[in-house]
Amino acid sequence: MTAEPLLPEPGDVLLLRGLREQQHFGARLAAALPPGSVLFLEGELGAGKTSLTQGLVAALGFTDTVTSPTYALMNAYPTPAGQVLHVDAYRVRDVNELYEMDLEDLIERSRLSVIEWGEGLYADYPAAPILLLEHLDGAPDVRRVTRRR
Repeated sequence: MTAEPLLPEPGDVLLLRGLREQQHFGARLAAALPPGSVLFLEGELGAGKTSLTQGLVAALGFTDTVTSPTYALMNAYPTPAGQVLHVDAYRVRDVNELYEMDLEDLIERSRLSVIEWGEGLYADYPAAPILLLEHLDGAPDVRRVTRRR
């Protein structure tokens, strides 16, 4: 019996049932992504991007509350493994606004950077995985996760 890979391959689709599975998947990602990684998360509001990030940050040893950076744009979480940067670019009109906030330096100093709605940054981080989280019709607690890259 083979174990499920920690990080799905491009094109792979996973179904996550409930908050616990979303957070568990985030924890698996924390183990799979090497230090200095960038991870892009896409998906409509409420699709589980922050829930997945909560599991990821908790797996790296952060014990306080992890919230969406929608209004702050960036949250940094100190963990024993190193800082985790959580960015929400949804309200950013031009990605240069993030670079003016020292995004590049913050990413370089972070164990991991999770960027929601970061399509304007894809070309700058071509090795970064992109995960799309979606609601499933008729299954309010189930999320479909597709690795796009």
